Amino acid sequence: MAISGKVALVTGSGQGIGRGIALRLAKDGADIALVDLNEEKIKQVAEEVKGLGRKVTTFKADISDKEQIVAAIDHAEKELGGFDIMVNNAGICQVNALSDVTPAEVEKIFKINVQGTLWGIQSAAAKFIALGHKGKIINASSIAGHNGFAMLGIYSATKFAVRGLTQAAALEYASKGITINAYCPGIVGTDMWEEIDQRFADLTGAAKGETYDKFVQGIALGRAETPDDVAAFVSYLAGPDSDYMTGQAPLIDGGMVYR
Repeated sequence: MAISGKVALVTGSGQGIGRGIALRLAKDGADIALVDLNEEKIKQVAEEVKGLGRKVTTFKADISDKEQIVAAIDHAEKELGGFDIMVNNAGICQVNALSDVTPAEVEKIFKINVQGTLWGIQSAAAKFIALGHKGKIINASSIAGHNGFAMLGIYSATKFAVRGLTQAAALEYASKGITINAYCPGIVGTDMWEEIDQRFADLTGAAKGETYDKFVQGIALGRAETPDDVAAFVSYLAGPDSDYMTGQAPLIDGGMVYR
């Protein structure tokens, strides 16, 4: 197992893609720190990690607050005996026409998706440097970080920003042996996409499920993505085979056909 004995922290790991990433990294040999606002959900995921024979710890944190991110990383190091991999997975989505977006909506999503990723990069890199070893930082961007989507304009802007942070941070931390990359999923069958579909229905009058089905029909491989599809790629980014890769944000979307 390529990452056997490493310690990985995954934010937003109580469900969906974050849960899938945490379980895949555990299967591949890492001990896992689960970070989320929902304590009950990460406790459930922790039991799954234990079932895979790996050590695990949980920590409740709001990723938009840098002090809480720092505390989560310190907790992971103390409880698991090290810190090697940071997955800045947590984020939220918003569906709204640009003409109707409010200042409060913009502030909230940028605090979580952009500032949360920045604090995760800063804090993880500082810990790697303090420990005197290299490290891996992996950020959640999106297909919407490569192409802007109508009704998802502000969300798209945050994911473009994550790509920019990833590229800049990769340059700044390369001399320390820290690689920083991002993953850009497409249409993943999770609770988040159910919420997106419902919001499109509310705003446009589309039937429930219609928006989701429309996007899935544009996937070349003919099916929606799963959290396991994303997690497999994140595991590659977390392992030694990606050591010469930094500043990248590849699409893993099944070959989306834009319409």
